[in-house]
Parts: sequence; structure tokens; C-alpha cells
Amino acid sequence: MFTGIITDIGILRRVEMRGDMRARIGCGYDMAGVDLGASIACDGVCLTVVAKGADWFDVDISAETLSKTNLSAWAEGRRVNLERALKVGDELGGHIVSGHVDGVARIVDIRPEGDSLRVTFGAPADLARFIAPKGSVALNGTSLTVNEVEGTRFGINLIPHTQEVTNWGGAAVGDAVNLEIDTLARYVARLADIG
Repeated sequence: MFTGIITDIGILRRVEMRGDMRARIGCGYDMAGVDLGASIACDGVCLTVVAKGADWFDVDISAETLSKTNLSAWAEGRRVNLERALKVGDELGGHIVSGHVDGVARIVDIRPEGDSLRVTFGAPADLARFIAPKGSVALNGTSLTVNEVEGTRFGINLIPHTQEVTNWGGAAVGDAVNLEIDTLARYVARLADIG
């Protein structure tokens, strides 16, 4: 489990296709304190540390994960939002995030709004019904509050701090973004469907 509060920005050092995709991510974490087999959310996708060095870790990414996320577009030099798994007693500053991405949204508009950026996304139609104004979503692993929803489109604001401490500062119209809907919204909708 994660909170959607990004704690580091990694840099893809190497991406290679084997049976699965293998990626090496440079990071600022003290890797001596990260066990092999640990989970790290990488752009919102829960991945397993399979090898590590002093300032990097490797992950294997299955074909299933590549088909459901934006990770198939990963290339060397890309900046990646990172979050280590939640520990009992940690502050829950965002919302409960599983790291199981539901689909890919696309940025359809970015405009300045004061010092912030107002970003509008197009969500897959089958996921749009789970997104509600003032609800939470995880986008590339970042816990964000939904401002408005209109059909399959929804908007959020990125304050300057978020732009600085995540990879959101480089966002552009057309970008594919990993979308995880709020777990609570998923269960409420399921109960309504069977009720």
C-alpha cells in the first residue's frame, strides 16, 4: 500500500526487453535499507525490487503491466515518480493507493491558474464513472484531488510544490498518465451494481 505522496524522483538508467521488460532506476533512497523483494511505486505502478546497488534498483515489468500502464513508453533518461511502501505508523498524507493501475488517462489541456496549473484529463469511459468532484485519484502515483468532472473528462490543480517534487513539472498535452481510481469509489460502485 502507498499514500500517493511522492518521496523521490528516479531517473531511468536502462530499459531492456527480455522475457519481460527490465528497468534500472537511479534514485536518492538509501538502498541499504531496501530489501530485495520490496515494493516501490514507480509512476504509480507497484513494482518489486529484483536487484539493487548503492543508488539504483532494478524492476521487472510483465507484459500485463505494460498493456495496462504507460510503462511501455519508458525510455532512458525519463523522470519517474517514486514512493516506498507504507509502513505501520507512517503519516497518511494522501489517500490509500494500491499501486494497481486501472488504466491510462491522457492530458487534454494544461493552463496556468494563478501560480498553479489546471490540468484536464480524458479518462477511459469504463473508469470515468468512478471519478467524482472532490474525490481522490492517483495519477502517475501522485494523490490528487479532482476539481470537476464532465463526461469522461476531469480536472485537477497542480500547485507549484507538486510540480517541483514530482515529474509533473514536465507534463504536456497528449501525455499518457497512469490512473488509479480511489479504492472506496470502486467498492461503492460495486455495491450499487449488486444492490
